[in-house]
Amino acid sequence: MNINPETIQFIHENLNSDTSRLLLNASKYPAIDMPFAVDQILGRKQIREKLPYWYACESLVIPSRIAAEQCSSEQTASYKTRLVKGDSVCDLTGGMGVDSYYMSRATSRSFYIERYPEYCETARYNFELLGAKHITVLNGDSRELLREIDRCDTFYIDPARRSDVNKRLFALSDCEPDVLGIKDELLSKGERLIIKISPMADIRMTLELLPETTEIHILSVRNECKELLFVLDRIDGIRPEPTLYGINFTNDGTEDRFQFTLSEEQNAAVKYSSQPDKYIYEPNASILKAGGFKSIASRFDLKKLHINSHLYTSDELLTDF
Repeated sequence: MNINPETIQFIHENLNSDTSRLLLNASKYPAIDMPFAVDQILGRKQIREKLPYWYACESLVIPSRIAAEQCSSEQTASYKTRLVKGDSVCDLTGGMGVDSYYMSRATSRSFYIERYPEYCETARYNFELLGAKHITVLNGDSRELLREIDRCDTFYIDPARRSDVNKRLFALSDCEPDVLGIKDELLSKGERLIIKISPMADIRMTLELLPETTEIHILSVRNECKELLFVLDRIDGIRPEPTLYGINFTNDGTEDRFQFTLSEEQNAAVKYSSQPDKYIYEPNASILKAGGFKSIASRFDLKKLHINSHLYTSDELLTDF
């Protein structure tokens, strides 16, 4: 990392500069590693809105632009803190370290595992800056490094969803590392496994692959579906039916939450109306992704406008919808 006070000052003085022009004029700044500085400028633009706390740290280093693009937002990463079970957590696919940082707030012992050495170097530096000194950074293949961890209460994994030819992948079986191949080992070492998968994945099909699932959290930011989290718990005896949570973080920073089960959805009675009443209602993106089409109607006593439509109507103004 070619970071020093002079480089930090240059980056912040040029946050709004034309980066192509900076590269062309690199010879005018012999003390600055211009490609590095430009990557930092572009990366900072990517995290300005989704990671305001990290963005405010002027000395922070971004390992790569793709890491900045793919990392969780501050809102979704903070939400994961609530899902951590026990007093230790291990992020098996560390990346930029955003999820590791926020989940570590819920524990006294935390592990960040990443196969790219430069990402690990950056993570150590950033965690120190951000005051997260209790996170242990491990470089290597997560499947091999698991042998060094005797026990951890919660494991978190965000498998890579791009192929070698940069094609987006949605099926869990196509992702790396192979979650289906290691989930049993992870649940034998810990109490809980949290898996982040593509928002495009089919929830019911994924449930068939992950029968240990107890909770599914669908996270949207400003009504755009961002993350799909499957929570698997090690349970002896009868396994409860999974609960689905549709979470939407709104413009004003509040959180809309709707939860239901698949059996509730299946058994919900729905009324239909051929004509709109005084008010029209449309569920947020998380509820639509979760498939709570009948549950939302039943819970709020709404009428569906058509069996194949997800618009609802009522003569009542439901301020808590």
